[in-house]
Amino acid sequence: MEKTIEVKGLQKSFKDIEVLKGVDFEVKRGEIFALLGSNGAGKTTTVKILATLLKPDNGTVTVNGYDVLAKADNVRQSMSLTGQFAAVDEVLTGRENLVMIAKLRHLNQPGQVADELLKRFGLSEAADRRAATYSGGMRRRLDIAMSLVGRPRLIFLDEPTTGLDPEGRLEVWKMVKELSKSGTTVFLTTQYLDEAEQLADRIAILHQGKIIVNGTLAELKSLFPPAKVEYVEKQPSLEDIFLAIIGKKEEKVN
Repeated sequence: MEKTIEVKGLQKSFKDIEVLKGVDFEVKRGEIFALLGSNGAGKTTTVKILATLLKPDNGTVTVNGYDVLAKADNVRQSMSLTGQFAAVDEVLTGRENLVMIAKLRHLNQPGQVADELLKRFGLSEAADRRAATYSGGMRRRLDIAMSLVGRPRLIFLDEPTTGLDPEGRLEVWKMVKELSKSGTTVFLTTQYLDEAEQLADRIAILHQGKIIVNGTLAELKSLFPPAKVEYVEKQPSLEDIFLAIIGKKEEKVN
């Protein structure tokens, strides 16, 4: 399968702090790739280098076949980035936000482009409302829709569900799965293990500046011994206590 991203020996330091210490990984076209790691592990730094927002100190990085240093403009034109916080203009309506991005990308018929994305992301009814009135999940959907203007082959989602309620998270998960089905490669960073488990075709864990494990969920699970069946004493829940008491009282009445 064709590679969308190829990283070899990636290093990056900030002053005396070495953040990335020789990172290696590949992302195949059309897959959802999740990069996991604790705060400060270097996830966002990695994304910024891949998106040409930071320059690597050492190593080779290619995105959609382009070197991020030698062909930065080509990289930018072939991908899109959605950060941790929705970058929508709250003064504009949802439709106006999309039309603005379409015009910046010099697309024909920006209004039609906006309407198609609004329909795809379930925002048609809210199209003429100011983005300031949107819920967190709706803003994130609009943010991702804006990232897809021009149909980039690759989209970076940097902790896309941070701060969202459970319903908003599920909305984003649905959108990510639909993106992958349509052929878009998704590079996802997250701190939520259940998010990676639900979405990712391949998972890499970044720890202390290096990728310490990389594989499918099944491959990662195989690193551990089979689960043991153990029997533990189950403490009654408040519901169990309540039903037991009510049941006894009813028996006495009868």
